[in-house]
Amino acid sequence: MDPAVSDDRDVVLIFDTTLRDGEQSPGATLNIQEKLEIARQLARLGVDIIEAGFPAASPGDLDAVRQIAESVGREPRIDKFGRAAPPPVITGLARASQNDIDAAWEAVKAADRPRIHTFLATSPIHMEHKLKMSPEQVVERVREMVGYARSLCPDIEFSPEDAGRSDPRFLYQVRAVAIEAGATTLNIPDTVGYTVPVEYGQLIRDIRENTPGAKNVVISCHCHNDLGLATANTLAGIENGARQVEVTINGIGERAGNTSLEEITMALYTRHQVYEVDTNITTQEIHRSSDMVSRYTGMVVQPNKAIVGANAFAHEAGIHQDGMLKHKRTYEIMDAGTIGLSQSKLVLGKHSGRHAFRVQLEQMGYRLDEKDLTEVFRRFKDLADKKKMVTDSDLQALIGDELYQPPEVWQVEDVQVNCGTTVIPTAVVRLRNVATGELFTDAGFGTGPVDAVYQGINRLVGVPNKLVEFVIQAIDQGMDAVGDVTIRIESEELVGTVERAQGGRGQRIFSGRGIDTDIVVASAKAYMQALNKLLAAKEERESVVALGV
Repeated sequence: MDPAVSDDRDVVLIFDTTLRDGEQSPGATLNIQEKLEIARQLARLGVDIIEAGFPAASPGDLDAVRQIAESVGREPRIDKFGRAAPPPVITGLARASQNDIDAAWEAVKAADRPRIHTFLATSPIHMEHKLKMSPEQVVERVREMVGYARSLCPDIEFSPEDAGRSDPRFLYQVRAVAIEAGATTLNIPDTVGYTVPVEYGQLIRDIRENTPGAKNVVISCHCHNDLGLATANTLAGIENGARQVEVTINGIGERAGNTSLEEITMALYTRHQVYEVDTNITTQEIHRSSDMVSRYTGMVVQPNKAIVGANAFAHEAGIHQDGMLKHKRTYEIMDAGTIGLSQSKLVLGKHSGRHAFRVQLEQMGYRLDEKDLTEVFRRFKDLADKKKMVTDSDLQALIGDELYQPPEVWQVEDVQVNCGTTVIPTAVVRLRNVATGELFTDAGFGTGPVDAVYQGINRLVGVPNKLVEFVIQAIDQGMDAVGDVTIRIESEELVGTVERAQGGRGQRIFSGRGIDTDIVVASAKAYMQALNKLLAAKEERESVVALGV
């Protein structure tokens, strides 16, 4: 059921934190161009608020948030009803300190609709062991820092970190002070995924009913998935009056992840008669958004993931197939087309022209400049020579593999492998040094063809690392399907750490992704991409050390 187009709709605001909380997933580090492209897609998707990063974490993060504010944060868009709509709110996260708040404001102030999101922990365990502050000191810090943020920006969100394990009576006090100091949105984070739906829903209800001024601000949910309850808890919050939800594409995030945007959106859409609320999400953009985030972060979507998994609209059991043939609703509660999955496959081949290629990309949501279009079209022709037909999934993978790559130190020029049941797998690898153009060749031996390739690359690049994940999957069906390889590596020496908003730093993990009709070549490309990211981080760290920072 689609709610009527009217200004009095009961709308739940979608606050997307893929670029902040989602990027804190190990190995999900994004470069600025990837962040900009994801932010543009989030705007097309119709999210109301984009949390673009944690500006105080690093100069690079501040710059990325600023660029998103200056571009996506100032570009009008079309909403799901075809009407002109303002750009999304752009926000940056800040701890309750003046330096963090200054950095957040510097990053978001260029947006048409800027917001500062500040937080401070309120649970006994966090106050005692992390903050080393008394409850009275916490209350005073909230009053001071929310007030300072409000002096800079009219739109302020405050989060009491670890609210799920906080004393509710203390939460009422802290939140009342935040409202008095100028907060316009109050978020209730279940930071460690501890609560259950009945408990979290009651917490939202009690805060609305017992916090002075709470009914004059937006109450928000921010749930983590440590017990697999993030979506259920968020829906319980909506039932009890929350009108903003903080989510990520594909549910990515630290540990077990965050509430999934696509699950919340489609639950509210499919069960509108239960929740009787609407969102501003253009659901047909969900699948494209999911694929883009998966490709850029290197985080593969599990096949049985709700809404966007490869099996979400697949039916193998005979009884299911029989029912589907008789009536789709026997085993499907939503149409694949609702989330942007085409019912018909795009068919392009080696005789397809550049104009048709460009038109198809635009229909898929990609608008490339002439340089990028030329390079992607060349890659398309190469792929079309190897396959009888190229599908839309192949094109999405091709674009993700070609555009917004990290700065390259090395390129894979050639890979030759010899393997079998009676020989030791051997690989000859040729790499090009991008800076000098010089070619280098070496060989490696391994337990299999991919291991042999990686050993050969290691002999040339010479950066010790540990392979922590290797995933290979077919993008499409058939014997000529394109192979999609995702890997994660960890350096064996310290090359950089990631500062987390919740405190502490973690060793960086670097992801890489490669596609090719030859899975060994795809594996080499993925490994090379991850190594280039590692080498860039190593160079950055050495520069910082040299400057004595």
